[in-house]
Amino acid sequence: MKTIKTLLVDDEYLALNLLEEFIKKVPEMEVIGKVKSPIQALEVLSGQPADLLFLDIQMPTLSGTNLLRTLKNPPLTVFTTAYSDYAVEAFGLNAVDYLLKPFSFERFLQAVNKAKEQLHYLGRPGEQAQLVLPRESRDFFALKVDGKIVKVRFEDILFIEGLKEYVRFVCRDARHVTLESLKNLEELLPSGHFLRVHKSYIVAKDKVQALNGNMLEIGEFKIPISRSKKEEVVQSLFFE
Repeated sequence: MKTIKTLLVDDEYLALNLLEEFIKKVPEMEVIGKVKSPIQALEVLSGQPADLLFLDIQMPTLSGTNLLRTLKNPPLTVFTTAYSDYAVEAFGLNAVDYLLKPFSFERFLQAVNKAKEQLHYLGRPGEQAQLVLPRESRDFFALKVDGKIVKVRFEDILFIEGLKEYVRFVCRDARHVTLESLKNLEELLPSGHFLRVHKSYIVAKDKVQALNGNMLEIGEFKIPISRSKKEEVVQSLFFE
């Protein structure tokens, strides 16, 4: 895989230095800038593109979320913050991940691997998996991946994430990315077992373990709920 050019934006030096130390442990990553303000980040991005952005949210002058809104073609972005309140807004901006400070190297690596997965498929548009839609009687999708056909059983799906033109199936023991829309999948999946909880997420109802604020917990994963859908989601997942 090509080098992942990474820009770090945080108004705290300790946070910047920790991210840089973590990145040094990942051979294919390269820090192209380490800045303390969104304005400095705009200057860096005007001179060279970044593949991945680690971005704090609460900063003077301009917040991380507002910085992202100003970018016409933003890099893949991982938000880093001490506050959980912004998670729904961050995922609404198609963030790759949301790291809650203080985070471990293992949690950082999960975010990096997710970004790598997206970069891999975005960089190979002719080679993504192909989804074969199921007949009504079937309980699985068939995916054509690297010359073979893979069954993705509904019962194995934890959640499905929208990645602009793609979707990512996160299953018990596998991950698959394919060119499809969440809207189409929402109509195809059995509504008794799956629920759209956010513009970027469909969850398997029986895999949800807990609700913490506006985030659903499925194993190690945190899935945001749209504020407008929260009452409906809570009722469907926990009281029906």
